[in-house]
Parts: sequence; structure tokens; C-alpha cells
Amino acid sequence: MLPKLEFLKKKIDFLATRPAWAGQVKFHSFENDEVIVLVRNRFVRDWIKENFLPELEAELATIPGSPIGIAFKVEESHPVSKSIPNGTAQSALDLKFEEKPQVTPQVSQRPLPPSEVQRGLFHENLKQKHSFDNFVVGAGNQFCHAAAQAVAKMPGKSYNPLFIYGGVGLGKTHLLNAIGLEILKRNPRARIIMVTGEKFMNELVHCIRFEKMADFRKKYRDSCDVLLVDDVQFIGGKERTQEEFFHTFNHLHDLQCQIVLTADKPPREIAGLEERLRSRFEWGLIADIQAHDLETRMAILKKKADDDHIPLQDDVTYFLAQSIKSNVRELEGSLIRVHALASLAGKEISVDYTRDVLKDVLGSVDRVLTVEQIQKGVAEYYKIKLGDLTGKRRIKSLALPRQIAMYLCRKHIKSSFPEIGEKFGGKDHTTVLHACNKIQNALQDDNRLKEQVTSLESSLVH
Repeated sequence: MLPKLEFLKKKIDFLATRPAWAGQVKFHSFENDEVIVLVRNRFVRDWIKENFLPELEAELATIPGSPIGIAFKVEESHPVSKSIPNGTAQSALDLKFEEKPQVTPQVSQRPLPPSEVQRGLFHENLKQKHSFDNFVVGAGNQFCHAAAQAVAKMPGKSYNPLFIYGGVGLGKTHLLNAIGLEILKRNPRARIIMVTGEKFMNELVHCIRFEKMADFRKKYRDSCDVLLVDDVQFIGGKERTQEEFFHTFNHLHDLQCQIVLTADKPPREIAGLEERLRSRFEWGLIADIQAHDLETRMAILKKKADDDHIPLQDDVTYFLAQSIKSNVRELEGSLIRVHALASLAGKEISVDYTRDVLKDVLGSVDRVLTVEQIQKGVAEYYKIKLGDLTGKRRIKSLALPRQIAMYLCRKHIKSSFPEIGEKFGGKDHTTVLHACNKIQNALQDDNRLKEQVTSLESSLVH
């Protein structure tokens, strides 16, 4: 049974590399032809059941032998035993998530004078335009969006803290702001503080300098129902700031106030972050925002154009979304720039005009690799037809070149898995994910493969 058990573990661990599942799902055990999958909480369990259960079942169906069922075990209610089940390797049992206190939180209802509500003293940084209604949901952010909505509807009752991380310009601040607006909509008397990690530190320094720490602590501890901190990674390495934030976090958490944090990386990767803070950041739910796929970028552009009454043709939308993949701010900023110049010059927004206006911005984009260039380079290197490489034929001799091409596309172009799959005969994202992980793992031990990939990269990049 042990070989089959290890195979099952590898399947689940492979699927757990999905960005939305990272740190949330792990293999637990195999009992009576049923895989027991450990999930961090009920939210993750329900999310996977609703969105990814068919995919999980299809992956397990590839395992030879008797049919395999799937059951979920919620860690927060049923901690994993430290004992080792019969026939289970120790490596498969190193699964226990960090223990955290079990509380039944509820947002504080401490009274606030109506005059202060009217002046908006406790939510002055919230922007009305950054609401859930204006947030475009796509494959890369749907998990974070669902988690943010759950927190906004029941602040303090679960997922406290909520920790959202991802790259620049992917919508972390928008979601943070949307949570505050939604809570305020449901409870106008809620005292919400939205602050960046840098501003928190600057306020602390000011209050230390002018001996106003009592005012600082009153604001962040006694006059706050919801604390929203953007770019919390900024406090890494700042000892006094972390000390104060640690006690503020504990105070609010004990009062069952909701805490939401955003960062550019998960807690474990934040440089200079104290272990006690890292531990607390991981108490609740950790969710990451991935780079938007082509369709989401197009939807964001269309939404922006509608909101700002910008006439935008489909071919221009596609061109912009295909050319600018880094972040939403750059994407929307490019649209605004094109519209402004077109309005002043009395020009129509066309693909040619857009390319001309953004030639400085797109210059670096034009010089980077494209999927087509990688496909052509791989086909020439392995002396196979380009049509075979990108087609749907499943031939053993094409498997490795195709997987290498997918791996290079992911590494050098940062395209989403669905985008890459579409360029390879309509492959689904799980096929691309499997290919990328297989090549990445093989490169660690296969020197011959490493030489081939290095040679390919050298010829493509240079």
C-alpha cells in the first residue's frame, strides 16, 4: 500500500501548488480507497468543493487501481494527530498547521458620537470608487475576492486576520478599501482605520518624538473596530514599529475586531518580520492574488472605459491587454493617456494610434519574448514541426519539447496557465501546470535536460 500512498500524496501535493491553494490544502491519509485531504478551514473546503472538485477527481482518476473517493478534513476543528497511521511515511505526516487560539469574534460596538461619524474621522482614507461593485473578478483574484466579501459581511467572526498578498497593481488595495466600504455600509457607526505600513511607522515616530504615545494607542487600540493595513511588509526590520504593531494586533484581536493586511509576499517571506508577528499573521486566512489573464485584463479595460466614457474598440482593448501584462495601474494609465492625447488631437483611438502614443511604454514590451518566439525556437532546437509542437497530437516524441516550451513561456513571459494552454492547441491549465512543475523539478537532477534548457534560453533571450 505504501507506494500507492506516496503516489496519492504526490498528486495532492502537486495540486496544492495551485496559487489559490498554497498553504491551505495538504494530503492527510488514505483510508478504505478514499483520500483524506486536509484543509485549513471550512471556507477553503467549500471553495475547493465548489470550484475545483471535478479537477481534483479527474487528477486522482489517473491513478491505476480501484476508484478513489475524496473526503475533506477541516484542520481548525479537527487538528491532525501527531501519531503515524499504519503504512504512512513520516514525510507525509508533517502536515500540522500552526495552532492558533479558537475564538468567536464579534465586531466591537463601542459607541461613537454622531458628530464624529459625520466628519468621517475614522474612515477618511476610504475611497468610494474602490468598492466591490467596481472590482473586476477573474481567475487570478476570485479566491481573494470571495474571502474579502466573507470578511466584509461578518467582520471579526472568521478569517481574522485576513492576509492578502500579491504583486504590484493587482488589486490588493482595492479589495482592502472595498472591505472597509462594505462594513461601513452595513454599520455606519463602525470605526475603520485604513493605513499603510509606512504611515503607521511615521505616526509612531511622530508620537514618540512629541511624547504622544497615549494618543497613538488610543487611536489604534481604543478607537478602532476594523484595522486595514496596506503594504504591511514595510514594517519588516523596524523593531520599535513591530513591537507596537504586535501589541496593537493582540489588543484588537482580543477585542474581536477585524484585522485585514496586505503585502507583496506571504508572511514567511517578509524580510525582517519577527516570528511572533509572522505567527499571528498566519492565524487566519492567507489568500494571494495572481497576475490577471488576458480576459480579465480586457474586462478591466472595458470597465474603465465605461466608467470614464472612453470610446474603446475591441481590437484596441485586445492590443492593450495583450501588450501590457504587468499590472492594472499601468494598464489603466495607458488607456487614460491614449484617450487624453486622442481628445486633444481630435483623433480616433485605433490600434495604430495607440501603438504610436505608447511607443515608449511598449518599447520594452516589444523587445521581450513572445509565446510564438519561444515555440519557434523550441521547434527549431528539437527539429520538429511548429504545427506539431502547438497542435493537439499526443506523441511521446513531442511531450518533452512541448513541456519545455510551456515552462519557458511561464518563466520568461509570466503568462497565466490558461493563456499558455490556449497557445498550445487549447490545453487546459492543469496540463500546463503539470508541464511547468515537471520540468522545474527535473532540472534539479537531470544535467542533460539542464544543458538543453540553458542552451535554449541563451539563444532565445540573447
